[in-house]
Amino acid sequence: MASLAEGMLADSVRRQTQPMQSYVPRGERPMTPTNASPDDPELPPWVVLHVPHDSTLVPDAVRDQFLLSDAELQHELLRMTDQLTHAIFAAPPCAAAVVRAPVSRLVVDVERFEDDANEPMAERGMGAVYTTTSASMPLRRPLAADEREALLRDWYRPHHARLEAAVADALAAHGQCLVIDCHSFPSEALPYERAEPRAWRPDICIGTDAFHTHEWLAESFLAAFEEAGWRVARDTPFSGAIVPASRYRQDARVAAVMVELRRGLYLDEAAGTPLPGFEAFARRVREACVDALDRPVRGGLRADRADCGPRL
Repeated sequence: MASLAEGMLADSVRRQTQPMQSYVPRGERPMTPTNASPDDPELPPWVVLHVPHDSTLVPDAVRDQFLLSDAELQHELLRMTDQLTHAIFAAPPCAAAVVRAPVSRLVVDVERFEDDANEPMAERGMGAVYTTTSASMPLRRPLAADEREALLRDWYRPHHARLEAAVADALAAHGQCLVIDCHSFPSEALPYERAEPRAWRPDICIGTDAFHTHEWLAESFLAAFEEAGWRVARDTPFSGAIVPASRYRQDARVAAVMVELRRGLYLDEAAGTPLPGFEAFARRVREACVDALDRPVRGGLRADRADCGPRL
């Protein structure tokens, strides 16, 4: 749930180095532990899958910044992590590139603007470097300027450099790029959202940007997920979609759409463990994304076009 996209399992508090490739060029993605079949639906090579919030890694070097006990931090990770989104959207090898944040959003949130002055969520203590929890309680001790700078230097800016590189690769090869921003959200609103906790929430939220999400693209994703049998809403409960800062509201060749999944569809939210049928659910999500790009809509990106030229 982003705020460049305006808006966000932990079995334990992990602090060791986590083996993870955070930018995997298209065609080079390693398998994750799923039962994906060889005929799994495949996204085209001008797509970049952005997975910003599925890591639970809190490195040793920054653990002392957090005011929470290990048990409290585990609970906060459970609430705030977009659990298993990498396994859902990006498990089987395909032509799309993957950019995955290597640390938890509690360390740095790569979908916030770096400068708090530009970040709407900063007033809730949830800018690029969070100071409050999902319950709006203190998360971190006050950081010195050099400590905040180290977090941005070590984790935030390298992630955005990888996103910039992935999009640049797609543009160089195909003349256009679509960033699919891959997220999940809790079945009940968390306190920081300032929403009614038990208000109705859709199964799937499609997030859009006024510049980077053309209407045909939004409608295609909405229709694909609706026809797959889910209740779908646009920009509810979260809105927006991320693109690299250098392209933001400037480069119409870069399209973006956010796909948010309600966690209760695939997850025991209290335990953070997948429900039976997880693999089938993940495949349905991937199929819907492929279907959305293969619809006969006017203009726009088409997966079956030979030239894949810019149509935005």
